[in-house]
Amino acid sequence: MANISMQDIEAVDDYWGPTFRTILEGNSHDQISEQLEGRIKSHDKDIERICNLYYQGFIDSIRELLLVKSQAQGLNQEVKSLDEGLARASAGVIARGNELVKARKVEGNIAGAIEGLSSCLPVLECYSKLLRQVREKRYYPALKTLEVLENEYLPKVSGYRFSQQIRETIPRLKENIKKSSEEDFREFLENIRKFSPRIGEIAMKHTKELQKRDLETIIAEYKQMALNGECVDDDEEDVNAQDLIDFSPIYRCLHIYTVLNDKEYFEKDYRKQRRDQAKLVLQAPQTMHDNLEAYKTYIYSIVGFFVVEDHVMNTGGEIVTQTYLDDLWSSSLTRAVNVLSMSSSSCTDPNILLRIKNLIMLSITTLKNYGYTVSQLWDLLLEMRDHYNEVLLQRWVNEFREILDRSDFLPLEAHTQEEYDAVLERFPFHSEQLEAQPFPKKFPFSRMVPEVYHQAMEFMYACMKF
Repeated sequence: MANISMQDIEAVDDYWGPTFRTILEGNSHDQISEQLEGRIKSHDKDIERICNLYYQGFIDSIRELLLVKSQAQGLNQEVKSLDEGLARASAGVIARGNELVKARKVEGNIAGAIEGLSSCLPVLECYSKLLRQVREKRYYPALKTLEVLENEYLPKVSGYRFSQQIRETIPRLKENIKKSSEEDFREFLENIRKFSPRIGEIAMKHTKELQKRDLETIIAEYKQMALNGECVDDDEEDVNAQDLIDFSPIYRCLHIYTVLNDKEYFEKDYRKQRRDQAKLVLQAPQTMHDNLEAYKTYIYSIVGFFVVEDHVMNTGGEIVTQTYLDDLWSSSLTRAVNVLSMSSSSCTDPNILLRIKNLIMLSITTLKNYGYTVSQLWDLLLEMRDHYNEVLLQRWVNEFREILDRSDFLPLEAHTQEEYDAVLERFPFHSEQLEAQPFPKKFPFSRMVPEVYHQAMEFMYACMKF
């Protein structure tokens, strides 16, 4: 270990610990120191030789380095100048860039706003249209618009607060529409009540005009229409109630309640209201027993009421059903017959009774044309006929009594041919013996006989008028 050379030491790359330990343990550090000094001197000579060899190149490199330094300083100055100019130029670009970024944001916001407005505008237009229709009392179109708004438009803008606000107003709008349509319906019912007598009068007048038409004229018209290829209308006698009153409120109200899923309530309410009105119509006017105009108004009102109900049944869907109408007519007819029977039984004027009978006959024909059963009215006419005959008997009893009271029971004399013919004209008496007699001629009976005969004939004619 004492023979370690410098080559051995230089050959050690990483861990010198063992090598130095060997040197120290072998007491050869003096020898190693000498070797190190020799090696240092050898390296110094190599360094000196190398420096001498490259000194001039080193000097030239230093000079070039100094030259490069000055050029670098100039270049640095130019770079600084360029940097300042670039900074100044880029400041404007950066400012424009920031403005562009802001503009892009604004543009994006505007595009979003336009898109939002594009989706919201149809909703607002639809809502505005709805409010306008409500103001104009166009309730059925308003409900259609409301349905479109609720089912089509509002779901598309559910993220906006105004959408929720509109949704909150929808129940209130529906309730307002329902109340307004109900007010129109009440007004319609009031108009119907007022116009029922007029409707009944026109319906009966129309029936009367048809009754007056000559049968040959009707046959000729039918033949002519058949020759012309025209359709023969068997319902000519029907009166179009719509020409007399506007039925649109009831149809509109029906549509509204149907859209609001409350159709059944409306139908029940209509029937209840009409039943109440029927009770008012059937109430007997005061002092009707001898007031022909009161009878006319009463009968016209009943006929008009049921003409309207028939029209609604044929045009209003299930508002008026056949079952409801039959039940209402049955109860109303019974009450009307009772009122007419009681009132007519108090009438003592045969002329008024005859005109009442004609009114009832005309109402029977009119109501029968609309399909109503009228058997009770025929029974009423039979009762009225009996009462009419009683009134006539009372009147002619007085007539016969007056004739008897003023009669002298002496044979009737005719002094001239004119008087003779006048007696025969009033009383059909034929006697050849009497004709052969000279004037004055005496009849085999008193003046009472022709008068009684004449009054008896008048009584029979009066009875036959009913």
